[in-house]
Amino acid sequence: MESNFVDYVKIYCRSGKGGRGSMHLHRAKYIPKGGPDGGDGGRGGNVYLRGNHNYWTLLHLRYKRHVFAGNGGNGGKSLSHGADGEDMYIDVPCGTVAYDAETGKYICDVTEDGQVVMLLKGGRGGKGNWQFRTSTNQTPRYAQPGEPMQELTVILELKLLADVGLVGFPNAGKSTLVSSLSSAKPKIANYPFTTLEPSLGIVPYRDGKSFVMADIPGIIEGASEGKGLGLRFLRHIERNSLLLFMVPGDTEHIRKEYDILLGELQKFNPGMLDKHRILAVTKCDLLDDELMEMLKEELPDDLPVVFISSVTGFGLEKLKDILWKEVNSESNKLQAITEGGTIVHRDRDMTSSAKDFADWEADWDDEIEEDTDDTEEEEMIDLWPEDLEI
Repeated sequence: MESNFVDYVKIYCRSGKGGRGSMHLHRAKYIPKGGPDGGDGGRGGNVYLRGNHNYWTLLHLRYKRHVFAGNGGNGGKSLSHGADGEDMYIDVPCGTVAYDAETGKYICDVTEDGQVVMLLKGGRGGKGNWQFRTSTNQTPRYAQPGEPMQELTVILELKLLADVGLVGFPNAGKSTLVSSLSSAKPKIANYPFTTLEPSLGIVPYRDGKSFVMADIPGIIEGASEGKGLGLRFLRHIERNSLLLFMVPGDTEHIRKEYDILLGELQKFNPGMLDKHRILAVTKCDLLDDELMEMLKEELPDDLPVVFISSVTGFGLEKLKDILWKEVNSESNKLQAITEGGTIVHRDRDMTSSAKDFADWEADWDDEIEEDTDDTEEEEMIDLWPEDLEI
């Protein structure tokens, strides 16, 4: 059964071409030399990305592989201005990043509801011959063609927005913790890689406060090199304000497992080491007080450590207190500001993209609609210097 969680898609986008200007000469009874009255062409439509909080995946774009904006209308007689082409808006969930599918270069980032970013600009409409009249050339018999369209194939990649991201090996108890602290119901089973897609849970806190926790599929050693599922979902951790590392209490070497997880994040993106971190030792219902005291000796001392059991509820209130304190700490907020979004602005590795979209094919008719208006023979001139005012 195919999952409804879609966090990356590939789309071909094309803006509209500008309409051509008209080379019409005024014709009226008893006016033998009416002069030029050709109107300007309309601009081509633009293509925009728009943040929409009503979406949480890119599922609605999976089978919409092309987006075409409208072409600008041609200018007409009597200084008639051509109609502007229809703009196209691509609604995406907050946290979506756009990359050039050919080069992998970062294009833009949509993080807020209602945020609008232009992907492609439509072509400018051509000037009609009325615009070229001068004292020495009172009857110009030429006009401008419209500017051509722009086209781009983009990869849209969703990175979940959450306050706390759970980092751990398979079967570390991440899904169980999310189900215990929130109303989310992720699949829970006693085998590796039970969680195959990220899930979000809203954790209630005191006085009606709450924060968002993201259950990220398990990471294994070598995930940053493409092993397991980690490479696909490591990007979701980039968005998280705080990282909660989870290591089972029955693990032989808790410190070693924590170091492996930290190393995988560093290989994937060194910037993630600047995020605040907390270590939770899970499944403590299998440990006694004496054993927990012995384990504290080998645990790292550069971050908060808490012992919990999602089954019995042991330590969960203490964990929520620590998470709330760290999420709202001034140093964490300052880090989010000084970070400036640089973590998510890295160019994409196109090696993995080539595999992900190996069966992707554009499904549009590549023939561009030609201008078939032959009511008047017009001479088009190419006058498009960059500083030309229209």
